[in-house]
Amino acid sequence: MSSIVTPGPRRPGIHRRLLMWWGHRPIAQLAVIASFIALLVYLGINVTTTMARIGVSPGFDFLWRSANFEIGESPITFAAGDPYLRAMLAGLLNTLKVSLIGCVLATVVGVTVGVAGLSGNLLLASLVRWYVELIRNTPLLLQLFFWISLAKAFPAPRQAGALLGSVYLTNRGVYLPAVSAEGLPVAAPVLVIFIIFALGLVLVLLSHLKRLNGRTIAIATVAILAAATTAFVASGAKLTFETPALAGFNLRGGYNLTPEFAALLTGLIVKFSAAIAEIVRAGIQSVNRGQWEAARALGLHNGQIMRLIVLPQALRVITPLATSSYLDLTKDSSLAVAIGYPDLVSIVNTTANTTGQSLEALMILIGTYLGINLVVSALMNQYNKRVALKGTAR
Repeated sequence: MSSIVTPGPRRPGIHRRLLMWWGHRPIAQLAVIASFIALLVYLGINVTTTMARIGVSPGFDFLWRSANFEIGESPITFAAGDPYLRAMLAGLLNTLKVSLIGCVLATVVGVTVGVAGLSGNLLLASLVRWYVELIRNTPLLLQLFFWISLAKAFPAPRQAGALLGSVYLTNRGVYLPAVSAEGLPVAAPVLVIFIIFALGLVLVLLSHLKRLNGRTIAIATVAILAAATTAFVASGAKLTFETPALAGFNLRGGYNLTPEFAALLTGLIVKFSAAIAEIVRAGIQSVNRGQWEAARALGLHNGQIMRLIVLPQALRVITPLATSSYLDLTKDSSLAVAIGYPDLVSIVNTTANTTGQSLEALMILIGTYLGINLVVSALMNQYNKRVALKGTAR
């Protein structure tokens, strides 16, 4: 008995593929694209003509000229006369520092507030609701003005009292205890970079081997930290604990947060912790109540249910929305220019005003923020793939 094999559907030809890729009305689309390109060319010609008329040559050669300004706060050494490129690097590091710390602390505060808002305590839930509504409906710029005014209103170092015995709130900044390393070799920064690179490499290899889970991550982290601790002890360095102490008219020792940095960081944490709290609340409430009842039937208490059952499922809802909050926090850190914190926007503005290369400075600013946000999005999307339901289309 012979079987009849029917041919399958024919694959689209080249013309059909072009139409599928290009879409309908290709001529109209070409006209729009050509008009946009013509507009960009027209604007470019006008800009170059204007720059030539005022004596400014286009290009990025200004990055290697000497900057004639100082930076009040910089993670790297900078002095007037250093290149503009180094000044922008200092501003970029300031932006990355406040953004990274802000994202971590806003997440911690937001998760805590979001979980507290769902508690059975009516007073606590009401306070959380008032906090979230007040912060979410107030402009961030206004909040930054409030925090910088509060920071400047603190007493002078000689009149400031110690909180918890070692924390000082003064009009010159916030002084905190710090741990410092004495006798650390010059190659220590290279060692730290190597440890971070090694940890990332191990995690990437485990991910490709499909063996990346919480246990393997913990084992790899502990192993690398143990190796780093061994190298630290072998180098002869010692850890010392420093607490701020009054010396003359100022405090010495410990770690000092400038008023501008402290105000910006506090404003970002408060603002976005409220948004993350709402995201956490929505994610937790998206988990079916049957999950709670089943967990209680197994004898788990509320803390275990939240940590082991509810939050892992709620992360599928929380992660995409939290990514938007992290991106907004990074971009809104640019409001630091309003309170005097030398972030990337502030340095680029100063550079544009002193060199006249406004267009190039703006291109650098846009490209830098775009690159930072794309990296954050890529990392969060990778994490979102891990917590998403397997087999679901995104």
